[in-house]
Amino acid sequence: MAKIMKRTVDALQAEAGHDVFAWDTELRGFGVRVKPSGVKSYLIQYRNAEGRTRRLVLGQHGALTPEAARDLARKKLTAVAEGEDPSADRHTARAGMTVSEVCDWYLDQAEGGRILGRNRRPIKASTLHMDRSRIETHIKPLLGSRMVSGLTLRDIEGMQADIAVGKSARGRKGRGGKATGGAGVASRTVGTLRSLLGHAARLKVIAGNPAEGVRQLAGERRQRRLSDNELRHLGQVMREAASEGEHPTGLAAIRLMLLTGFRRMEALGLERRWFSRKEHCIRFPDTKSGAQVRVLGEAAMDCVGTLPVREGSPFVFPADWGDGHFIGVVRVLDRVCAKAKVEDVTPHVLRHTFASVAGDLGFSELTIAGLLGHSARGVTQGYVHLDTALVVAADRVSAEIAQMLDGSAASLRRKRTSKKPVATSIAA
Repeated sequence: MAKIMKRTVDALQAEAGHDVFAWDTELRGFGVRVKPSGVKSYLIQYRNAEGRTRRLVLGQHGALTPEAARDLARKKLTAVAEGEDPSADRHTARAGMTVSEVCDWYLDQAEGGRILGRNRRPIKASTLHMDRSRIETHIKPLLGSRMVSGLTLRDIEGMQADIAVGKSARGRKGRGGKATGGAGVASRTVGTLRSLLGHAARLKVIAGNPAEGVRQLAGERRQRRLSDNELRHLGQVMREAASEGEHPTGLAAIRLMLLTGFRRMEALGLERRWFSRKEHCIRFPDTKSGAQVRVLGEAAMDCVGTLPVREGSPFVFPADWGDGHFIGVVRVLDRVCAKAKVEDVTPHVLRHTFASVAGDLGFSELTIAGLLGHSARGVTQGYVHLDTALVVAADRVSAEIAQMLDGSAASLRRKRTSKKPVATSIAA
């Protein structure tokens, strides 16, 4: 057949039992197909990069003119020459995945260790726990039924705005927390969505990442720290609470977090075999930033050393029953702070307080980062156990805090006068 034109397409006749094809002699791969029903459609035929023959229907005769179909065919065939597979792309879009399906795929793959995080290692279970919570609490309710191929930045930033104002908020259910929304939660949820869509796009599960380029809400930097007076008052109330029967393990965990700057789960999951009084350190086999050596001051080591040992339990803070570690420190902290009439105190505030006191004592950001176990290279590994100055810093900071908690004489330390205190830059 010669060049496909309207009169030649009109002249084609259907045949019972099979399709009739006519191919253009000017543009190779461009043709028209006539079904036994008489429906005529323009199409292209090509071989993809794997050498497989593919056909892609461009549209029906009548809806498309031969000239329009030819222009479209030329564009598609050019894409094929550049390595694309337009038939596969259309199939993916037609049978595309919903946001919920991609989220489920991500969790399944990541929990199986088949997706690597930024450190080129399987994503941590604690991270996946938070990812699952954000997915089930916010992403699925707001975007779960949407097709990924149809998502836009406007949709994703709209989800962020909805989370920020509490549209996905829920009450406390079982042992779960209470989702109330807010800018920080919204921003972190968008970060989770962008990351999991990025993994899906990189592994060719979806055609592209629709969240690429999304603008996340700026979270408010947490500035709360306990003042010297609050520390002294909190210490007094903790002693009173102990005499009134408050949970001794919870009180001890609060004290250790204040004396070390440990994260909540670093303190609660602490095992005795990681502790070395001789070396003034805890050797964590795993933390938020990987395996770490964390130096301890004398006051902190005294705190660990004086705690009773439960036979058969590896933990410094064993659970009341079972083989696990204690988990109720937040409830104890809430009760103590309510009794002390001290507001807005979380385990992170205890960590921030440790960093702030270190800043008040004049220690540098690098030293404070080493004390806190931040992931900056050269700070927490190879540096910690070699630099005795870091041990001295841990001693001074923990002693300072212990004096205030125990009601000792007021400190004579020189306060920092910088307009930008070191402590305000301390992250989680």
